[in-house]
Amino acid sequence: MNDTAAVPGERVISGEAVELEVRVARAGSRVLALALDLLCQAVLLVALIFATALAVYLVAQAGLFDLGLGQAFIVIDTVIVLIGYPVFWETLLRGRTPGKLAMGLRVVRDDGGPIRFRQALTRALVGLAVEWPGLLFPVASWAVGLGVLMLNPSGKRIGDLVAGTIVIHERTPAAWGWVPAMPPPLAGWAALLDLTGLDDSLALAVRHFLARNRQITEPARTALGQALAREVAACTTPPPPPGVPGWAYLAAVLAERHRRASHRLARARAASASVWPGLTATLSRRG
Repeated sequence: MNDTAAVPGERVISGEAVELEVRVARAGSRVLALALDLLCQAVLLVALIFATALAVYLVAQAGLFDLGLGQAFIVIDTVIVLIGYPVFWETLLRGRTPGKLAMGLRVVRDDGGPIRFRQALTRALVGLAVEWPGLLFPVASWAVGLGVLMLNPSGKRIGDLVAGTIVIHERTPAAWGWVPAMPPPLAGWAALLDLTGLDDSLALAVRHFLARNRQITEPARTALGQALAREVAACTTPPPPPGVPGWAYLAAVLAERHRRASHRLARARAASASVWPGLTATLSRRG
């Protein structure tokens, strides 16, 4: 795990050769977005059924209705719901459908740029044929599509692979909350730390311990602090200076990790602002 990243991300090279780090959307958030879109599509389908029934009634009253016309209405309704819905919203909202909007997701090109009608149409057509509803191989294609989504390193489904797109989180992750202040005597030492081996779960355990250590009674507090210090020391270098209290050591490591993550985020946002001002403004409002 990178020592400066609080949340796993995907590095994208923009058309201007600027490296951006984004949070790719995984199966969980994408399935929830799909479920919300399916609800919207169901409402749209009901509305279209009523409109179609009215149109059929009027045509029948005029004596012009036949079986072929009825089938044409069915095809039109299907295309509007399964193709028109995602293409319309992703084109209008630059990579978002109502479901993705609610989940804070957006479809972008592989270079980080906003998608166009072509990419939106490609994704919708591939989804219709081989993913959801997967008209060519129903049921079997659902399993294949879900497997590709879960196994792809960038969280891409088949439609993303064909269209050259990726789905990302627009919203910044929840803040870590309280972070200990850097003990001033340890600032210089902490700047030299190699934090590559310090993963998120251990760092979070340290933060919880430091935030709650006054609520933990002795000797449990000392034992837990020493155990955490040993774990952190085993995966970081250099070792703490002699005589440093365990709590100060842990606080310095955590504060330095947070400082590096904050600086990295600031650099990423500055890079994003040069190629994608709209996304940066959104992150600033929500972060």
